[in-house]
Amino acid sequence: MKRYSPTAAKQRGMAIISALLIAAVVAVIAGGMLTRQTVFTRSLEAEQLRIQGQWLLLGGIERSRQLLWEARQKDVLTRLDQPWAQAQRGVFDGRVDDEQGKFNLRNLVNRQQVDTEQLQSFERLCGLIGVDPALSRRISQRVIGSYERFDTPAKYPMLRSLDDLSAVEGLDPLLLQRMQAFISVLPDITWVNGNTARAEVLSAVVPQLSLAQAQALVAERDSGQWFINRGDFVNRLHLPQVPVDSVQVGITSEWFRLQGQVRQDPRRVTLDALLHRPESRRPQVIWSRVGV
Repeated sequence: MKRYSPTAAKQRGMAIISALLIAAVVAVIAGGMLTRQTVFTRSLEAEQLRIQGQWLLLGGIERSRQLLWEARQKDVLTRLDQPWAQAQRGVFDGRVDDEQGKFNLRNLVNRQQVDTEQLQSFERLCGLIGVDPALSRRISQRVIGSYERFDTPAKYPMLRSLDDLSAVEGLDPLLLQRMQAFISVLPDITWVNGNTARAEVLSAVVPQLSLAQAQALVAERDSGQWFINRGDFVNRLHLPQVPVDSVQVGITSEWFRLQGQVRQDPRRVTLDALLHRPESRRPQVIWSRVGV
């Protein structure tokens, strides 16, 4: 008959505890390795999606540049019935807007001095789209203050897009978004394109043109009766008191804004870019912003 040995029992207990400790350590190490492997895999997938998204965005930019260039080669006019103006659908969802169909805030300062006529046009436009007069003055002061004038250095950073006005007191995000359809910020002084501008913009830049008259003119234009030159635009105003040379409305555009996105579940990569299409060269990207 075997006798009970406390020492043997103690040794067996220690062996079991050691085995359990080893198993626990192995489990912790294996869990850590698995966690690190999972994190690495997800980081790699995220990087692959980011790179893929950037390539898809570049594809959207190149397609937009090509559409703008082909339109310019076929017709000197810039019109809303051209392929570049149609929404892009597919892997890249986006659209190109004619920034010269809007009021350009850069026009407020010309040759280092405030252009009073352009300032009055801006104030009229603000009234037409529901911007409070006090707010419109703060906006114009912010814009004017970002350009050097005679003996007056610039007080603020130069604007690159309308979004840079978000810090102006009283300009809430919803109103700023609404203004995007009527107002632009471009590097150069520009004319408004009569073939792409909204009625409010045309009424603002042609003082004698009421909003109702501008709406009728736009409806006629969008039915396919595009303006072929500035003289044609002025003649169709039916305002004989308006001299042709006083109307800064054209029929071509050089500046366009591309906004779009690429969806990669669960991510969405967005693009905002300003394109410049000179008369004799392919459109170039002036600036671009990519967001996630």
